[in-house]
This record gives sequence, C-alpha cells and structure tokens, in this order.
Amino acid sequence: METIRKLAILADAAKYDASCASSGAGKRDSRTSGGIGSTEGMGICHSYTPDGRCVSLLKILLTNFCIYDCAYCVNRVSSNVQRARFSVDEVVALTMDFYKRNYIEGLFLSSGIIRNADYTMERMVEVARVLREEHRFAGYIHLKTIPEASPELLAAAGRHADRLSINIELPTEAGLASFAPEKSLPSIRGAMGELRWQIEEAKEARKSDPPGGNAVAAPSPAPRGRRARAPRFAPAGQSTQMIVGADGASDNQILSAADNLYGNYRMRRVYYSAFSPIPDASKALPLQAPPLAREHRLYQADWLLRFYGYGVEEITDTIQGGMLDLDIDPKMAWAIRHPERFPVDLNIAPKELLLRVPGLGVRNVKRVLMARRHGRLRVADVARLRAPMSKLLPFVQLADHHPRRALDDPAALRARLAPPPRQGALFPDAAAH
Repeated sequence: METIRKLAILADAAKYDASCASSGAGKRDSRTSGGIGSTEGMGICHSYTPDGRCVSLLKILLTNFCIYDCAYCVNRVSSNVQRARFSVDEVVALTMDFYKRNYIEGLFLSSGIIRNADYTMERMVEVARVLREEHRFAGYIHLKTIPEASPELLAAAGRHADRLSINIELPTEAGLASFAPEKSLPSIRGAMGELRWQIEEAKEARKSDPPGGNAVAAPSPAPRGRRARAPRFAPAGQSTQMIVGADGASDNQILSAADNLYGNYRMRRVYYSAFSPIPDASKALPLQAPPLAREHRLYQADWLLRFYGYGVEEITDTIQGGMLDLDIDPKMAWAIRHPERFPVDLNIAPKELLLRVPGLGVRNVKRVLMARRHGRLRVADVARLRAPMSKLLPFVQLADHHPRRALDDPAALRARLAPPPRQGALFPDAAAH
C-alpha cells in the first residue's frame, strides 16, 4: 500500500482521539468557503505547550489493527474497516518531511494494539527515539501510551516525548468492564501513577540543574568537570480522555472521575469526547450521539474545577440527576440556584467570591482587584473590561448599580438569561444561504 493511502486511512482513524486538540469549534472548510484552513479535516491537530504556544501536530495512528474489541472503537478487532500499518521509518520520514515544509511543529502518535502491548509500545517509542537521537528533532512529541506496557517502555517513552497520555476511556469501572472487557481500570490507574511518579521525580532532579541547556533534543555529553543535567521526563505532563454518552454515566460521575485524576495523578488535562456512532456498532451502544452541548458544558465545568475553586457537587444539579444544564453554562446555573450568595459587591468582595460571579473570568477578576485600589468601581469601569454586562449586572453591586429585586425570582432570571430556543431548519443547506 502506498504511503499516501496509509496516511489517509491512519489520519482518519486518529480523528476520534481528542486528547491533543481543542473541541467545540464550528465547522469550516476552505474547499467550500474559498478561504484557507479547515476545522473538519484530519491529519493535523493543534495542541498547546506549557508556555501557552499553539503548535500544529501530525496526528496519526501507527496502525489501526487492534487485538482488542472495545465496543465504542471504530478500530476494534471485530470492526469491518480498511486496515493499514506504518513502519517506524515511514512515520519518521513523514514527520521530518512535513516539519521541513513547515506544515507541522510536532507529532501526535497513537496506535491500535498489535501482537501485544509491549510490542506496540516498543514501536512507538522507537519512532520517538529515532526522531530525537538520529534526526535531532526538537519539535513537540505526544505519545499515546499503553497502560499494559512494561514500566521500562513507559520510562523510555517519557525520555523522548514532551507529553504522554493514557486514555481512561470511561468514568466508571462498570462501564469499562461492559464496553472494553480487555481493559482494566486498576491497570490504567497504575500506569498513570507510575507516570506521575516519574514526572515528579524528574522535575525535582532538574531543579538543582545549572541554568541553560537543551530541554528537548537528546542531551549532549556534559563537558569534563561539569555535572550532567538530570534527564527530562515528559515535561508537558500527562493527559487523558473520557468518552461521553457511550454508557449511562452521569455528568456528576464524569466530573468526579476527572477531579480524582487531577488530584491524585496531577493530570494536566482531561479531555471529553462525545460518543460518535460507528459502523457495525454493538447493540449495547446508543443509536445516537449525545448533544455536543453536553461535551461543551463538561469542558466549562472542568474549568470551574481547576481554576475557580468549585467542587463537583456544587456544579452538578442533583435535581437533574447529576446532569449539567444544557441551556446555560454551569457557572450561571450555580449562581441562579444560589441567589442568597448575591449580589456581590465588586468593590469589597474577596477574590474567591469574585470568581463566582457569572461573566467574570480569572483575568477580569485580577483586573477588578487592581482597578478598585484606585477608587470605587462603577458600571462604566466594568464595561471597559469587555465583560458580558447582561450576565454580570444581575449578580453584582457597584457604586452606581444595585440589582434590587432581580434575584428574588430565579426562574424569571433564568428565563431572561438563557438563550431562546431555536427552530431547526427543515433544509439546513438552503438555510445557510
């Protein structure tokens, strides 16, 4: 099979893995718009380095052959899809050729399981080793690691990759047992714990290193008389992905699992991927995908967990069976359920309360704290922050503003702030014109 055909198959097979890319973008395609770029194609995804830079990655599978039969996976052994497999040299050549043409800045490599976990992981590690040691490739590398692989291979992966990820797949052990019987939650968490330990050990060892040096390419021998730098290990940390809507897990269970991963394994990011119906699907799977709004709300809730000081039980509404409200964002939903906590006086409230105000993000909270040192804030001052005033004003008090009785009727407030329902078009293509 020609390399270009393999690339088409294995780039398309990799599109279901969201753990290196942002989601929620609208569908745009330069082939129809006449512009440049696309959000729908496969093969190249975007990720973010620890310093915030956005990088383009070649996103492919080493192979879509797999000995596992995970019900939700299009590449499962029982699936009737066209199969392909790259050699190590082919992946290295593609990466270097695309990089030299400035198409990409790095590689995201995953794979189906062939023969066994160790054999597959060894091939993936070899790709990273050849890029780093033989080609002195200093670009970004993200390897999707296999939890059943030996600790020695996981350690080798971390020496060459910037980020490692192990997909937890489903939030509950029961769900994993039902849909992916060959996988074990204790095994997945054990591998995550091993990665966390090695990442933290490498960070501690490098704290005492002399400044400077190449932190990406393979280290050069230290000059005589100087101590060699401690080896790095996945400096961008580890991430994971959970599938949303394949099993009956509630948003509360999903977010509880994510909160546990952030706390116990120092996960850099948990990605949420809405289940997508696949060919020849198991009868145990739902016939329809969950609404994409659910995936979006989970990302918003995840942000509240990590940066706004919310707990899982605060975010999910017990009245709705532990599910997030799809009509309004989870921060707004919490505020409407707790009118007794508002209005918040922006001129005197502590940071913890300001972070709970709908419409105020982390950046604008810092600006509010700085601005009020020089005088009492008024509506015009807050408007200059470009905050969404319609969201903000019902929940805050300023020198020239008080919401009065707006919070007395939470149902009316929710009706006013929730977006109005939209009638779906009978002919979507025609409506676009």
